[in-house]
Amino acid sequence: MIPVWGWLGGAILLEVIGTTALQQSAQFTRIVPTLVMAVCYGLSFYALSVVVQTMPMGVVYAIWSGTGIALISLIGVAFLNQHLDAAGVIGIALIAAGVVIINMFSSANPH
Repeated sequence: MIPVWGWLGGAILLEVIGTTALQQSAQFTRIVPTLVMAVCYGLSFYALSVVVQTMPMGVVYAIWSGTGIALISLIGVAFLNQHLDAAGVIGIALIAAGVVIINMFSSANPH
């Protein structure tokens, strides 16, 4: 049995892959990235549906979306020649801090 954190991690990873494929799909004109995007998003939402059975939706969504935003931003910088300004870096740092605070201190989070 996969633990809830495994499902959440999988949901985040699939969402990041799907979002990266979305950018590569060239507005759905390239079939392989479009199919990768659709499959990854579908599987990500399935994994989220498993997670919300044991964790509050607000906590799950905050972790899923916040971590996804940070990872996608890093992928953009590292592999897609995109740039982050100081406000972007600060914003991502605040998102990361929020995810850490939820994970370490929220009583709604199963530890």
